[in-house]
Amino acid sequence: MVLCLSFPIASGGGGALPTLAVLGTRGDPHSQFPVSGNLWLPARCRWAGGHKASPPELAHRRIPARSGSLALARCSGAGGERSSKKNNREEEKGRSDNEKQRRRRRRPVLAAPPAAGGAQGTPGAPVVAPHGLLGARPKFASMAKTTLLHCRVVEGKDLPAKDVSGSSDPYCVVKVDNEVVARTATVWKNLNPFWGEEYTLHLPRGFHSLTVYVLDEDTIGQDDVIGKVSLSRQQISAEPRGIDSWLSLVPVDPDEEVQGEIHLELQVPEQGHPRVLRCHLIEARDLAPRDLSGTSDPFARVSCCGHTLETAVIKKTRFPHWDEVLEFELAEGEPGEAVLSVEVWDWDIVGKNDFLGQVEFPLDTICTGPTKGWFQLLPFPSTTEDHRQQLGTLRLAVRLVEDRVLPPHYYQPLIQLLTEPILCPGQHPASTALTILEEVTSGESRQDVATKLVKIFLGQGLAVPLLDYLTTRELARTTDPNTLFRSNSLASKSMEQFMKVVGLPYLHEVLKPVVNRIFEEKKYVELDPGKMDLSRSRRISLKGSLSEVQVRESSLELLKGYLGDIVDAIVGSVEKCPLLMRVAFKQLRRRVEERFPLAQHEEVQYFSISGFLFLRFFAPAVLTPKLFSLREQHADPRTGRTLLLLAKALQSIGNLGLQLGQGKEPWMAPLHAILLPGVTRVKAFLDSLVTVESTEVGEGPVPPALFRPSATIKEGYLHTRTAGGVTLLPHFAFKKRYFWLSTEALTYSKSPKWQVRCSIPVPQMRAVELVDESTFQHPHVMQIVAQDAAGQLHTTYIQCKSAQELWQWLWAVRQASSTNEAMLPTCHPGTFRAGRWTCCLQPTCTAPGCSRTHSTVVLSEWSDPLDPTAAAQTLYRHLRQAGARLRAAGAEGPEGSAVSEPPCSGQAGGPITGQLQAVLRDLDIAHDIFARRNGTPGPPPSPPWAPTPPLAPTT
Repeated sequence: MVLCLSFPIASGGGGALPTLAVLGTRGDPHSQFPVSGNLWLPARCRWAGGHKASPPELAHRRIPARSGSLALARCSGAGGERSSKKNNREEEKGRSDNEKQRRRRRRPVLAAPPAAGGAQGTPGAPVVAPHGLLGARPKFASMAKTTLLHCRVVEGKDLPAKDVSGSSDPYCVVKVDNEVVARTATVWKNLNPFWGEEYTLHLPRGFHSLTVYVLDEDTIGQDDVIGKVSLSRQQISAEPRGIDSWLSLVPVDPDEEVQGEIHLELQVPEQGHPRVLRCHLIEARDLAPRDLSGTSDPFARVSCCGHTLETAVIKKTRFPHWDEVLEFELAEGEPGEAVLSVEVWDWDIVGKNDFLGQVEFPLDTICTGPTKGWFQLLPFPSTTEDHRQQLGTLRLAVRLVEDRVLPPHYYQPLIQLLTEPILCPGQHPASTALTILEEVTSGESRQDVATKLVKIFLGQGLAVPLLDYLTTRELARTTDPNTLFRSNSLASKSMEQFMKVVGLPYLHEVLKPVVNRIFEEKKYVELDPGKMDLSRSRRISLKGSLSEVQVRESSLELLKGYLGDIVDAIVGSVEKCPLLMRVAFKQLRRRVEERFPLAQHEEVQYFSISGFLFLRFFAPAVLTPKLFSLREQHADPRTGRTLLLLAKALQSIGNLGLQLGQGKEPWMAPLHAILLPGVTRVKAFLDSLVTVESTEVGEGPVPPALFRPSATIKEGYLHTRTAGGVTLLPHFAFKKRYFWLSTEALTYSKSPKWQVRCSIPVPQMRAVELVDESTFQHPHVMQIVAQDAAGQLHTTYIQCKSAQELWQWLWAVRQASSTNEAMLPTCHPGTFRAGRWTCCLQPTCTAPGCSRTHSTVVLSEWSDPLDPTAAAQTLYRHLRQAGARLRAAGAEGPEGSAVSEPPCSGQAGGPITGQLQAVLRDLDIAHDIFARRNGTPGPPPSPPWAPTPPLAPTT
């Protein structure tokens, strides 16, 4: 591939910047696309002179083989030398007793001869091993192939009873490959549970399978496993629209539940007769715990052509370090289909050994060249019988989205076209890229498009002008004010997502105290006579069951108190509302007054704001608090009914009482006397909300400083301790502290009102990982590794009350630190105590981590970090999928206008549809170039962009 730059002639002696990059490839030797700013040159790009430009190699930290083992690995870098016998003897002194125990190596004669063929490292799903302790992890936004997995655990049906009461307390655990990524809430005493929890997983390294386990939570003892559902990557990717169906649960076989990786080096030297197959078993990591202590006693068993050799047993660790070489002599002849099998087992003194995983290698692959690396351990082939309809079914909705995000400057032309209507307001509203995007967006993708638009314009400081532009177009199409913003248009969805992104901390401050009280009190509230259960009302009175009238009066009194507290919190929150939201509402009200200026439409100026604020913000948050992070669990049926009635009442207030008495629920009529005074207070609140000082609102971009996502994400009491130091009473080493997590820091103190606080800045976090259960006397512990200004690493251990709380805090901290650079590739899941690490038994405190850190990030729909580059890539993907509609929009011409508006200064002339098609074509070329460079298939070719035909004359 040849890269050339063309420079424009600069006048006035100024420097010239490259404006056009010409990349010659075999398929298209004259591909051109515009660039802006610094040109990003891909690694290993061949210059015209024929030389390659390669990135500098990472420094490899080598662990030499100890004496008594065959040293097969040699340093391949410049100046590398083999370890001397003296160094090996010195290392021999520091080895533990388990490492000294070796089994004799035998050399059986095999009938399998070597043969050519096969690729190096092909079998066993090799995993690239990170090198160095402080290896930097690349940011997802810079030329990264990203994998987003949308998983929704909906509900279960006909689950078996696991408790003596004839019921179960089911919850789900979601695993991607060997990594637990999520845990749902527990639904108590229910064999047909509904979870409705949705997760968006950011998988930078891809994945092989998704598994959802259903378990029964027990207060005493271990939780019972009910069953599982497994989906391979091929099954999910075969459905472009995703999978949404009922899937039967299958039993969980311990021999299939393996995890971890093994580090091997396989080699057949070309010299010598007979030829010897050398299997160097170096170490393993993250093995499954099979013993009650939370560890295992692993050893490896290597088999080839009927002969078997074993390594020593390493006691009480999930991270064994064998460093043993097992040899097999190969006889003359062809290897055929012979394989080398490496199995890992947990040794038990009583009973049979437990299987930990295996990996297989064809002999012809090993004979071709040396094979070395980390390999994922795989289970035995499944022999599970068909147990359908015996363990129940699980409804899952899974969708896989794979994208290749280019460097940011490739998306600048697309972002420029989208922001032109805001920066150049003189354009006709029907002849802009935003208008075309709105017209070609389908209903099912409108919410995703709205979310990404809001994130792009927030990053540009143009969120309010974007909303103003979209709502103005919506108002121009609306003739009946009673239907204003009722549909799921792009304007309505964009305003809804804008409130969620900007106003979530405000929502928590307003509603959380009342919602928490409703969950804690668990009062029985019901107004519908058809659903009233008088037997449940015994808790209301000690004199027995109450009558229907008494239950209704008690429910009205409770609803009046809850609703009054909610309305009081809302109308008193004018100063708490983010300034960016108030500015957007002020501009919205002004546009509505201009569109409907008559006195008979006076209510519309209130309803236009309350329809968004109450119907799309406050009421949904009250109905489902967990989806807005107001609560960590779903409501039980009794509390859920109370929340539903309150949400209906808030909807009536949001409609300004205009539809009271017109619904199909006459039993809500007793609430009307409570709702009408609330409507009057809400109108005064809306008047105060839009009374905000702003300089020329809508005349220019709103400064990004108005958007401050630094509010508290999560808070609560936890227990903590720091690594290091001598503790006389280990049971009291963890101290109870109150924690606050924001996008800036994790802060804690003795109590919420305590003035002295400790802090861990989020940008300094280098790893957020679980701690092995056997490390401390306390379960449910996580660790945060941070790096100070001097480069020193400090570990803080945090203990939670339950496994569910542990996962909630773990993912919250991981998401807050998901954009950090220089994250650790490895860490220790144990602690350094009594002169060694409890996890891998290494005797050095500064030893590299023995377990891989987990980079999977659970993102939500709108609370993930702002990334305009990834958002622009999503819009590009939607526009490519709408190729036919985009060409049709170009053929029809501007809506309502036969002549295009003149372009802004510096803007290329021509119809906006043609400019948009040209930008998409350039992105297609850039994606194709990066796909060829990486040797992976690029996106499917876009349909040919047909020229816009002339319009036929009308008669």
